[in-house]
Amino acid sequence: MDLEIIKREVVTCRRCPRLVEWRERVAVEKRRAFRDWDYWGRPVPGFGDPSARLLIVGLAPAAHGANRTGRMFTGDRSGDWLYAALYRAGFANQPTSTHIDDGLQLSDAYVTAAVKCAPPANKPTPEERDACHPFLIREFEALLPRLRVIVSLGRFGWDQVIRTLKALDIELPAPVPPFGHARQVRLPGGMLLIGCFHPSQQNTFTGKLTEPMIDEVFGAARRELDR
Repeated sequence: MDLEIIKREVVTCRRCPRLVEWRERVAVEKRRAFRDWDYWGRPVPGFGDPSARLLIVGLAPAAHGANRTGRMFTGDRSGDWLYAALYRAGFANQPTSTHIDDGLQLSDAYVTAAVKCAPPANKPTPEERDACHPFLIREFEALLPRLRVIVSLGRFGWDQVIRTLKALDIELPAPVPPFGHARQVRLPGGMLLIGCFHPSQQNTFTGKLTEPMIDEVFGAARRELDR
């Protein structure tokens, strides 16, 4: 119920004028390949199992991905990589995520982003990041009773996860290790934080992130939950 309330508040948010203008303009101008689509053009809420023990935190919706489809990491190459990896690790019922009614279901996993609106050039400002942070804090609070593993996609997600844990007065190791792919940090309370290169085209096209590398991350998450 808490997550449903958060979702309803997310999709009506208009706190950041620059993001509101951008997401709505993209939804009108569209990309030629998607000219027949009725774009979502609003903030994108988290998606997944409300009883999840695994939380995945990304950066923000893609302009022609989740900003088009209305579901996080759906309709772009980043989502193709993410959900295929979740499927291979047993967290998703199918390896593809193309539109909001495609039948995708997550089991024991929840996916969200630090910023809920698509930002120009995929770069939210610090003010936009901070305006959205209360939503991320509340998502953590709703999931905390069962949460055991957090996977951050990229340095931005890592930093926002650390900020959120601090805001919730969750004890952290000192010093907190910097972001690194497959880096694992055991929190004093028992939760496990794992870093993963973001499955962006820039990373996957250049080979900075490969399938074995992303499978290493979600395989570690699966083994932790199966212990």
